[in-house]
Amino acid sequence: MAAETVKSRSQAQEVWRRLKKNKGAMIGLGFLVLLVAVAIASGFIFDYDTEVIGINPALKLQPANSKHWFGTDNLGRDIFARVLYGARYSLVIGVGSVAIGLVVGVICGALAGYYGGIIDQVVMRTNDILYAVPNIMIAVVIVSLFGTNTMNLLLALCVTVATAFTRIARASVMTIRGQEYVEAAYAMGLPTWKVIAKHILPNCLSPIIVQITLSIGTTIIAASSLSFLGIGIPSPAPEWGAMLSEGRNFIRNSSYICVIPGLAIMLTVLALNLLGDGLRDALDPKLKK
Repeated sequence: MAAETVKSRSQAQEVWRRLKKNKGAMIGLGFLVLLVAVAIASGFIFDYDTEVIGINPALKLQPANSKHWFGTDNLGRDIFARVLYGARYSLVIGVGSVAIGLVVGVICGALAGYYGGIIDQVVMRTNDILYAVPNIMIAVVIVSLFGTNTMNLLLALCVTVATAFTRIARASVMTIRGQEYVEAAYAMGLPTWKVIAKHILPNCLSPIIVQITLSIGTTIIAASSLSFLGIGIPSPAPEWGAMLSEGRNFIRNSSYICVIPGLAIMLTVLALNLLGDGLRDALDPKLKK
């Protein structure tokens, strides 16, 4: 009876069943769901012009109180509203840059791993050159050349993300392309693009899914670092890295201005890493028992 129940489950249901047993992964998933809900609701709860970026010198540097739960910064802006609204920037940049890098990296890696030869050499040597340059440096160059706005920052970070997905996709495709079901698909007369899209890439999803969660975390840190340096999201937008940069001069007497956005970055990245570790274990067939 138990064997029949296991067989009746789909692969997604089996992965979800194993993921639910990982407490760390479920805590991370719960935090991320809450963060997304807060990011969506912040636009309806707070008025952007008055409560998020509006300057009120009479309220500057107030500690946490019943009206301002996280206190106010040096310009009298409510830190609670800015942190919640700032989740929008971090999630859009993190998810957006990883999505673009995922598409570019998987396509390049799949072509390199499947065809090999000159295509593999060109793709991987280009990837090695980009991989050898520090991620922040690539982003600094692109943002400095094309200007500081959300779209340019997104594109700058997706370049570094794509290199990781290219390597993973190439390695996965190379191990799968010689399997019997791939040869059977060719024997049925399917074109190459359909074999790659329907029979090879779906079997490469496990390492790619894990890399997605980890890449979003590292991208959020990179975006915050660029904003801290003054070449990320321009002020007065409430991006977490920019908030850290603006509050560093007041860290001695009003440390909460830096601590709170720093904790937001830390908890978000920690939740993504916990979820990534849980997905890695849930997707590994060797750990089914």
